[in-house]
Amino acid sequence: MTPGADVIRIDARVRDVGRLRCRATTASGRPCRNYALEGDDYCAVHGRTRSNRRAAPAASTRTEPPPEAASAGVMEWLRNRLSGAYEVDDFGLDSRLLGDVLGPLIKPLYERWFRVRTVGVTRIPDVGPAMLVANHSGTIPMDSVMMTYAVAYEHPARRIVRNVGADLVYRLPFVGSLARKAGTVVAHDDDALEVLRRGELLGVFPEGFKGVGKGWRERYRLQRFGRGGFIALALRARVPIIPVAIVGAEEAYPMIGNIKPLAGLLGFPYFPVTPTWPLLGPLGLVPLPSRWIIEFGEPVAMDEYPEAAAEDPMLVFDITDTIRDRIQQMLFKNLNARGGTFL
Repeated sequence: MTPGADVIRIDARVRDVGRLRCRATTASGRPCRNYALEGDDYCAVHGRTRSNRRAAPAASTRTEPPPEAASAGVMEWLRNRLSGAYEVDDFGLDSRLLGDVLGPLIKPLYERWFRVRTVGVTRIPDVGPAMLVANHSGTIPMDSVMMTYAVAYEHPARRIVRNVGADLVYRLPFVGSLARKAGTVVAHDDDALEVLRRGELLGVFPEGFKGVGKGWRERYRLQRFGRGGFIALALRARVPIIPVAIVGAEEAYPMIGNIKPLAGLLGFPYFPVTPTWPLLGPLGLVPLPSRWIIEFGEPVAMDEYPEAAAEDPMLVFDITDTIRDRIQQMLFKNLNARGGTFL
C-alpha cells in the first residue's frame, strides 16, 4: 500500500522512452527503478522524493502526490494487468495493486470519513524487522486496514505491514485473494518468522475473532491474547514489539447482537447485528463515521532476553501480560483524549 515498496517496471515498451529515473529510494534503501514523470523527479508510485518529504512542515508527515501522478499510476496498473507485465512476491504481495489502486480507494475513508489521527508513528524503525501488536475490534476488521494505511502513508519510510490473517480470511470468496495480494500472510509460525527474517514489519492481532466479534458492552476491553505465541515468535526472531492501540473501530460497526445459530450454519465465528445491519441490507455495510486515533507505543526489545527465552512458558506469559496491559492503558488514554465519538 505504499510507494516505499520495491517496484520493478518490466514493460519493455516504456523502458526505452529515455526519461530520467525516479530519484526516490525504496524501503530497503535501493534506488527506485521506475521512470520519472515528464518534467519532474518522481514516478507515479513514489510521488515526492524522499528528500522533499523530509523538507515538508513538521506538523504533518502526509504527502500528496499530484493528481497527474495518481492518474498515471492507475493507467500504468491497468496496462500491466492487461499485458501480464507485473510481479508478485512469493507470499502473493502485489505492491502495485496496493500503491496504485487500494491506496487511493482507502484514502478518503482514512482522511475524511474516519479522520484518523496517528500518534508515535515514527517509533516504528525506518528499516529492519519489527512486530506491531494491536487490539482488534469493530465486527469487520477495518482496524487492520487503517493501521496498514497509517504506516504506509504517515511513516517517513512509508513501509508495508504484513498482517497475519486467520484461515477463515482465505476461505472467503474474493476476500482471500485480495488479502493475499494486499500483503496478508497465513497465521503460521513459519510464514511469520520468514517475514521477520526478511526485515519486514509483521502486524499481529492476538485477540483474533474474540476481539472483532465482542459485543458493545465489552468495547475497548481487551480479550485474552491467546497463549502468547506471538511473544515466542518475537523472542525467536529477536525483533522489537511495538504495541498499537486503535480507538474508533468499535463505533464504526457497533455490534449489538450475535445470531449464533446462523453463524454456526454459515461456518462463521459470529453473525453480527449492528444498528444498520442486517436491517438496511447492503447499506448496513457502510461504517459509521467515528473518529479514530491510532497510537504506536514505545518499542519493547526482545533481543535482551536469553536465546532460549521462547521455550520458557512463564516468561512468555509475563511478557504477553505486559504487552496487553500496555495496550489497554493506551486505549483508555486515547479514549479520553479523543473527545466526541463522531464530532
